[in-house]
Amino acid sequence: MVRLRVEFTTEPFDLDEAPAHAVVAREVIQSAQLDAVDVGPFGNTAEGGADEVLTAVDALLRKSLAAGATRVSLQVNVLGEDEK
Repeated sequence: MVRLRVEFTTEPFDLDEAPAHAVVAREVIQSAQLDAVDVGPFGNTAEGGADEVLTAVDALLRKSLAAGATRVSLQVNVLGEDEK
């Protein structure tokens, strides 16, 4: 089974309060069936099976853009056997 790691950020940033698009993105990732989820103020990562990660990325993009994100930066990596 192929495993993926996604790293993402949403913009615009607000250092005083998490914007709606960031909250939505976090909720999507935390509610997805992924493991090794790590959310933070400047970046977020999650790992899981390819289907689960790609489904979460689709929802993340759609929902965070609808919630006001003007930019979503993401990187998806295929994990090797030693990275599981």
